[in-house]
Amino acid sequence: MNRKQLTLILVVVVVVGAVGLWVQSRNAAAFKTSEGRMGQKALGTFDVNSVARIHIRHGTNDLNLVKLQDQWVVRERGDYPANFTQISDFLRKAYELKVVQPVAVGPSQLARLELAPPGPGAQTGTLVELMDAGGKVIKTLLLGKKHTRQAANPSGLGGDEGWPDGRYIMTDNQLPSVCLVSETFSALDPKPDQWLDKDFFKVEKVRSVEVTFPVATNSWKLTRETETGELKLVEAKPDEKLDATKVSGIPNALSYPSFNDVVAHPNAAETGLDKPTIAQLDTFDDFHYTVKIGNKSGEDNYFMTVAVNATLPKERAPGKDEKKEQKAQLDKEFKDKVQRLTDKLTQEQRCASYTYLVPKWTFDTLLKPRHELLVEKKEEKKPEVSKEET
Repeated sequence: MNRKQLTLILVVVVVVGAVGLWVQSRNAAAFKTSEGRMGQKALGTFDVNSVARIHIRHGTNDLNLVKLQDQWVVRERGDYPANFTQISDFLRKAYELKVVQPVAVGPSQLARLELAPPGPGAQTGTLVELMDAGGKVIKTLLLGKKHTRQAANPSGLGGDEGWPDGRYIMTDNQLPSVCLVSETFSALDPKPDQWLDKDFFKVEKVRSVEVTFPVATNSWKLTRETETGELKLVEAKPDEKLDATKVSGIPNALSYPSFNDVVAHPNAAETGLDKPTIAQLDTFDDFHYTVKIGNKSGEDNYFMTVAVNATLPKERAPGKDEKKEQKAQLDKEFKDKVQRLTDKLTQEQRCASYTYLVPKWTFDTLLKPRHELLVEKKEEKKPEVSKEET
């Protein structure tokens, strides 16, 4: 090797070393800058009380949660009341959200973290916009791929994919803000039915149940004199005997109903609520419920509406031989009961303006035709005719 070749090699080594030191220095500086964000609030500081609208978009699906007159509603469900606890929990988490690990990426790497803008394609994120009452965007949050923690000791038999323990996010559409956070936000989807306030009506202390079918011969009415009394069939025919086992569950059929969704724009031809089966239930607290049951939606739900009225007592009738020292306590108990019933009526009357999709099992007991409530008639065997008699 001559002097010229040796000099050339030394020059190459110096250049490569210099480039390496520069890259290392740049990466170290970037790491130091990013590391400084760890533990900081991912969304920065903002007034969480000024948020009056939450817009969520994934793919081509949109959801708008709007605050109207101090009440959150679901715009896509005819402004039906939203689950306040669910919304407040999300806003609290968003406000307190902290950076666990900064992530340095370029535009071409966003799809890998599922942080591409929402659209019909794959590897896109879930966009969340926090807005004020005027529709101005306060903060933007793009939710990307979930981070998975692997099992410490894999079994070797498979099924050790791990579990989500965080999520990649980008805030305010800025690449330097991409980071990993400890929240997964698994329930943050643009699905209106998942954000509805599921508080529903409850029929308690039933005194009578009357179900009127489109086919009149299927209709029936049951009553009882006390909360635990025996159910009786109103206007029973001489040959009709009520089967106590078959009707035992009827008073509690709507003691704790639920619904799966609200129909924003009901169509009578689809819902069948123009020719419904009607269940009317009266209670010992003088509440009256009118439940209209329409067509099936698929195999699992019925279309349904409900109207609620009540006659609440205004004054307490003093008991016979009531002592003076008892009056204050009895008056307080009466007042508390009336207030509880008033609150119940107010909450349940809210349900009257909407059409619901209610699980089929809710009405399995009520939709029994009249003959299915009765003791089955045993067929009398005809005496056999002997050959001699013939």
